[in-house]
Amino acid sequence: MHLNGRARIGFDLASPGPGRFRAINPATGAELEPEFHSATDKEIDRSASLAAEAFASYSRVSAHDRANFLRTIARNIEDLGEALVDRATSETALPPDRIRSERGRTANQLRLFADVLEEGSWVDARIDRADPERKPIPKPDVRSMLRPLGPVVVFGASNFPLAFSVAGGDTASALAAGNPVIVKAHPAHPGTSELVANAIVDAAQSCGMPNGVFSLIFDEGTRAGTALVQHPAIQAVGFTGSRAGGTKLMRLAQSRPEPIPFYAEMSSTNPVFILPGALRERGPQIAKGLHVSFTLGAGQFCTKPGIVLTEDSPEAGALAKGLGELLEDSGSFVLLTKSVHSAYASGLKNRGRTSHCIANHAAVSDPGLRASAAVFESTGASFLANPDLAEELFGPTTLLVRCSTRAQLLQVARNLEGQLTATLHATDQDLAAYADLVAILEQKVGRILVNGFPTGVEVGYAMVHGGPFPATSDSRATSVGTRAILRFARPVCYQTFPTAALPLELQDANPLAIWRMIDGKLTREAIVESSLQHV
Repeated sequence: MHLNGRARIGFDLASPGPGRFRAINPATGAELEPEFHSATDKEIDRSASLAAEAFASYSRVSAHDRANFLRTIARNIEDLGEALVDRATSETALPPDRIRSERGRTANQLRLFADVLEEGSWVDARIDRADPERKPIPKPDVRSMLRPLGPVVVFGASNFPLAFSVAGGDTASALAAGNPVIVKAHPAHPGTSELVANAIVDAAQSCGMPNGVFSLIFDEGTRAGTALVQHPAIQAVGFTGSRAGGTKLMRLAQSRPEPIPFYAEMSSTNPVFILPGALRERGPQIAKGLHVSFTLGAGQFCTKPGIVLTEDSPEAGALAKGLGELLEDSGSFVLLTKSVHSAYASGLKNRGRTSHCIANHAAVSDPGLRASAAVFESTGASFLANPDLAEELFGPTTLLVRCSTRAQLLQVARNLEGQLTATLHATDQDLAAYADLVAILEQKVGRILVNGFPTGVEVGYAMVHGGPFPATSDSRATSVGTRAILRFARPVCYQTFPTAALPLELQDANPLAIWRMIDGKLTREAIVESSLQHV
């Protein structure tokens, strides 16, 4: 499919600009056609202003029509077929089957949010009916529900060219809530981004959505993203990326004359605790699962297990030996970008100064951004004394921490930063004996797993993909699952409104047949006799 290399400002293509860059195939180092044009300041301002204009009408589009829009986007992305797979593979070096799987996840989460819209209860409609006879003062009729915020900026992620990028979870949830979206495409996969953006624009036009409901901005650097976060028309931001980039943008969002919500997923080492009973019973099997998990996708998952904690024992030594042996057959891995490759190389060097390298598979001299897998080992005391060991290292590596005692294991857990996940490999007896560890982790992470591995995030109603800082900028939010829509909405209260002037979700007749809280009780029933007539 033909690529223009130009931004989409609403339904229009941007003009070729002076700033130009190309995607690079990480496996070969070759530059890819075509050239992509960084958006100009005028185009950035136009995309934000157009989104603000679109918000006036898009925020009033019915849930049914927004659901149809999301399903049409999903269908259009699937219709891109192997052209999308081929381009994404060439820009990321991720295997075709991984891209196909990610495309399926992207389409499915769009359809999931469409289902959420049609079911309707996400708006949290609440009605407290009036009581004019209440003493000492009459009670007014008060109704509330969630309403969209306004134009949202989404930053595409480097490691998920589809599921966390142009039509990923942030975009899907923001559009579902009724907000126009401007995506700042990641420069590592601009061709993939353009193909998906075209699918969204085509869906917007065919579904009669307003011009400006979606725009795509290209920029090789940080200028466009910075300008968008600071633009007065923007009302919220979704970001997936590095801790340094996320915290910088978070400060910009908070320092605006009108601060806005900034939802960032940034940094997580996803500790895995292997408790004594489980280690004795199935240490070799756990080692195999760990090896697969921390090398999956070349270790470039936000949920990669970057720290593995045990109490010191002969079984812990066998675990370390087993992981080292598994690494011998790992081969080399291709990393996504030059910056990831450089950070991984320097990170391995720094880690070697404060921990022991068990195994570091020799890298081959093939072209491209190739790297070797590595396993390091530290004592609990050394880990506590060297805070840098707790930092995320993006790539195919993990750190084993052997704690001298149970008390030291708990101390390490208490000293961990906020995480997306924590995993316990445990028997039933372990879980009973380490209930205090579970209590600690509830304050540290967004998702706790038992006898599994954190890579792989199910998209559903109950999923939480978030956690305390620095895993995310707001531990109350999730970027995966249906609760993600709540980030881009706020409660609005309507007092003593005539029922005909209310949103459909709050009208007496309940024309959408959604679940609502009426006078403190959940029901789908209509209000037969409105209290408004008595006000």
